[in-house]
Amino acid sequence: MKISVIGCGYLGAVHAACMAELGHEVVGVDVDQAKIDALAEGRAPFFEPGLPELLVSAGATGRLRFTTDMPGIADAQVHFIAVGTPQKDGGHAADLRFVDAAFAAVVPHLADGSLVVGKSTVPIGTAARLAEILAETAPQATLAWNPEFLREGFAVNDTLTPDRLVYGVPAGVEGERAARLLDEVYATALAANTPRIVTDYATAELVKVSANAFLATKISFINAMAEIAEATGADVTQLADAIGHDARIGRRFLNSGLGFGGGCLPKDIRAFRARGEELGLGASLDFLGEVDAINLRRRDRMVELTREALGGTVAGKRIAVLGLAFKPDSDDVRDSPSLDVASRLHKEGAVVLVTDPEAIETARRQHPELSYVPTVGEAVAGADVVLVLTEWKLYRDLAPAEFEAASGRIILDGRNCLDPTRWRSAGWVYRSLGRP
Repeated sequence: MKISVIGCGYLGAVHAACMAELGHEVVGVDVDQAKIDALAEGRAPFFEPGLPELLVSAGATGRLRFTTDMPGIADAQVHFIAVGTPQKDGGHAADLRFVDAAFAAVVPHLADGSLVVGKSTVPIGTAARLAEILAETAPQATLAWNPEFLREGFAVNDTLTPDRLVYGVPAGVEGERAARLLDEVYATALAANTPRIVTDYATAELVKVSANAFLATKISFINAMAEIAEATGADVTQLADAIGHDARIGRRFLNSGLGFGGGCLPKDIRAFRARGEELGLGASLDFLGEVDAINLRRRDRMVELTREALGGTVAGKRIAVLGLAFKPDSDDVRDSPSLDVASRLHKEGAVVLVTDPEAIETARRQHPELSYVPTVGEAVAGADVVLVLTEWKLYRDLAPAEFEAASGRIILDGRNCLDPTRWRSAGWVYRSLGRP
């Protein structure tokens, strides 16, 4: 099929490359010329495992191209809108300016039978509103909503082999045709028996935000239990193992630590709660306020734990921070707990040396005041305390002997990703969130 992807940020670039890999003819469109140039040359503007190789291989086939020229989409059958929906300045609601602008830019180029497909995470009611506009301005086209479920670090695999496909389509013949077109787009995944759910607009929108809300709640739940565990001497990791054997609960995402961040979960649960209030249903989503608060308290506790380990103050102390991205296998530092903690310690007068395998440059743009070093060895040299704040495999696998250059023998595990016995046996003071 001929496909266009409007917006070539994280979601759009991955989607465009993967659609081309599946055999479709794809054009990606964005207003950022530098981004388009990089993608056209096979360079990803962000770190995502597997994406650079996909850009090169798909580009070499001639099936994938990138442009800033919107008229170039005119011969596409399906148009995906994959722009960001950030949190509004001064509020919690989603900022839909980019979605609305992308939609308005696509409409003049729609041919008879075209399908416009929203992939952006939006408040419930957005698709219905855009469908009304489409009916007035381009009645020859149809709108569908097809939410994404990408995990940073696994986005290529999640796009090529999704765990489910959700189509939000209008009722009747128009919706049936939209579903058939999407079935053509995702023919490879459907041939592999990927579950397919065809529903209405509102449900498709709700699937995405409720999935994120549930995941955030599960993470914050175990972090609330970590607060109890710290106060009582219990071990939250063993607690998670024990309750995780219950099939109704499951062990995944029951890892206590510094909490979640990134460009999705924090802003999505806040926008979901704001939308609930707009609908007069604020009480139904009030619990998300506590989910958010628990998550943010983990950062407070990490700073407090660092003070405790250093005798009550961090001023003048040399602190090594390992990990800046909000999660491993990413260079994304949006709402990153680890970068936030590093910045707070710096503001309290500590000499903070930070490192990360991929996120140094993205972090430097947000916090140029920190001292960035490329290696673990340079970060820990002379350090009074070492903080592991992003659970990169590189850091999980480090042995105590590799930290000999540190002045102190204190390690704070912000992700419960290290073996306490191993570090204590090597003569280190080991502290973490939620463990004795």
